Amino acid sequence: MPELSTIWFILVGWWLTGILSAVAWALNATVIGLPLGLWIINRLPFVATLRPPGNLYFAWMCVVGLILTCGILAWTYQVFYGMGAAGKRTPQMWAMYITTFVFWIGIGHAGTLISAVLYLFRARWRTSIYRGAEAMTIFAVMTAGLFPLIHAGRMWFAYFLLPYPNQRELWPNFKSPLVWDVFAISTYLSISTVFFIVGLIPDIAALRDASTGWRRRIYAMLSLGWEGSDSQWRHYRRAYGLFAALATPLVLSVHSVVSWDFAMALVPGWHSTLFAPFFVDGAIFSGFAMVLILVLPMRYYFNLHAYIQDRHLDAMAKITLATGLMVGSSAASETQARSASTAGSISRSLRPAAIRAATSQMSVSASK
Repeated sequence: MPELSTIWFILVGWWLTGILSAVAWALNATVIGLPLGLWIINRLPFVATLRPPGNLYFAWMCVVGLILTCGILAWTYQVFYGMGAAGKRTPQMWAMYITTFVFWIGIGHAGTLISAVLYLFRARWRTSIYRGAEAMTIFAVMTAGLFPLIHAGRMWFAYFLLPYPNQRELWPNFKSPLVWDVFAISTYLSISTVFFIVGLIPDIAALRDASTGWRRRIYAMLSLGWEGSDSQWRHYRRAYGLFAALATPLVLSVHSVVSWDFAMALVPGWHSTLFAPFFVDGAIFSGFAMVLILVLPMRYYFNLHAYIQDRHLDAMAKITLATGLMVGSSAASETQARSASTAGSISRSLRPAAIRAATSQMSVSASK
């Protein structure tokens, strides 16, 4: 059934394929687990769409494997030759890693915004896209969490960033934005994952009722005994509202913490109070743009025009336009502030010369 395959891909296959891919490549890296890793990789297309793999799948897997190999080789080169391989030199404290980190955290904000904030505002058009946006959020935050670890250089010591009792009496420096990123990412990932799983329960129960055999047993376990009774729906809506109220401040707080990676540095142009709202607006802007990039091909290839309609795309485009205008306004005000600061520094540098010239003129007049 193509409808069942589509629903499976959106609700389960999308994120389950990513998890199994990571497990498979980790097994392949151990060499000992290579047979099991290859066995998992060969079954990924069935996990994603409930269909057997074809030649196109194996062609894409070759491309993905090649990209992953290049990434592993580049990281190995950095471990052996130092962080200068990534452009991290004094005074460039973050270089390319902070840029990529901000990108992934930014696009991950759309899922929480669509699911939590729009739910609290009772925006009904969110129902057609929020599940894919939530899955995108989880994968984006998981990817973003890699970059502070890679930035640490010796990432096998990255657990030093966590406050845990130890015999060496080491403790994280809570004044470091890198430690703030650890807490922000872990909190945001845990809340987003729980929010995603809670929202999936009624959908998985619907799949359970439409399935037979071993799939029905798996769905029955994942649906947590959901029967769709009135009392269950009443408690479900109450819990979902509480999760939405808890997740809404994270949309503002997490990316504000990310902006403080820049703002806490005494670098001209970075040490600014404008960075927090600037980054939050940019995160919502880029997040909705990424949702559109993902939703439009899915709408076309899976023939989801009846579920993702033009009015849904129009609503996302309006939010993208509004946040884009706010980002443009913040960039313009930052440029104006920089110009005023430059003009002020020039006038201050010229002020001593003008004072000396006036003083000499006064002394000449007094001598006459």
